[in-house]
Amino acid sequence: MTHHSSQVSADLIWEIARHQNSYLVKRASSGGVRFSRDPLNLTNVHSRKYAGFVNDKAIGVAPAEGDKGGVMLITKKTKHPQRPGSSVNKVTFGGNKTTRKTYKGIVSSTAKSGYRSDLRAEAVSRASAIRLSQTPKKDAPEKKLRGAKAKKAAAEKDE
Repeated sequence: MTHHSSQVSADLIWEIARHQNSYLVKRASSGGVRFSRDPLNLTNVHSRKYAGFVNDKAIGVAPAEGDKGGVMLITKKTKHPQRPGSSVNKVTFGGNKTTRKTYKGIVSSTAKSGYRSDLRAEAVSRASAIRLSQTPKKDAPEKKLRGAKAKKAAAEKDE
């Protein structure tokens, strides 16, 4: 994470680091879109609202390690900004939990700790996308014959 000082505001850090930082990914295609690789960025969009390395109270959601999958909630501690190694708190919601309990845990843990309420919907949608990517995909069912082809197949089956 980045170095924060009590004498430097988050807005000043953003103005200095917004054009060039280690999390920024620029794409020449699609009109020069900018993405973010910040682990505390919920939407991976390079903007002041979602920049986790700038905001004092940032939330991140990542896939949990392990066989069963699950989601890991990453929250940034504001108590000791000068200690970047211990300024992150990680809570894992296992893959054996229901999705509703996972979402409720994410929302309640961020609400009780006073984290930004405007990021809760993005945190839940990110957790939902991660859980959806961890489920095994089913094969597409065989297409049923319709109309004249169905009548022809039924006639052939009767004979």
